[in-house]
Amino acid sequence: MTSLHEPSPGQILLSREDIAAGVAHVARSLDAHCTAAVVITVVPGGMLFAADLVRQLRMDLALDWISCPHTPGCRTNDADIHYRQTVPIHGRDVIVVDDAIESGATMARILAHLQTHGPRSLAVATLLVKPGRIALPVPQFHGFALDSDAPIVGYGLPWQDRWRQLPFVARLDRAPDQTAPTGQP
Repeated sequence: MTSLHEPSPGQILLSREDIAAGVAHVARSLDAHCTAAVVITVVPGGMLFAADLVRQLRMDLALDWISCPHTPGCRTNDADIHYRQTVPIHGRDVIVVDDAIESGATMARILAHLQTHGPRSLAVATLLVKPGRIALPVPQFHGFALDSDAPIVGYGLPWQDRWRQLPFVARLDRAPDQTAPTGQP
């Protein structure tokens, strides 16, 4: 088990302070974009970012969640989407919140699924985006654009179900078993 007292799994890319600044930037951008929205968090990855983000939003909002398990960085994902719609979204602005857009394939599926529920608009908010992502047909708000598609962990981002709880984002230089990552969990 990794504790916060163990060495980082790799080079720290975003510190706690960097993350806080990125969250504040996204919150300001979203507040300028709309005055009310349903914020749907992609769980479990988006939980940490969403918790920090919604506490800074000044708009009227309701909260819900959606899940679509996937392998980070994988461009194909046929996992079931789990969405119970506890808050109606028909005719409302919806912001989908996740930790990162890596390939974008899972987010594209989530957006297509939510579109079937008739929202007035869809937007995506993430802490970070990777360069190899696909284009998404909705407004996107992010704190940081990374310059590499290398595996990353921390602040909601896992590797083999580990390191999601780290209070920073690090490039994965060593996997939990101490071997170098291969790009596939």
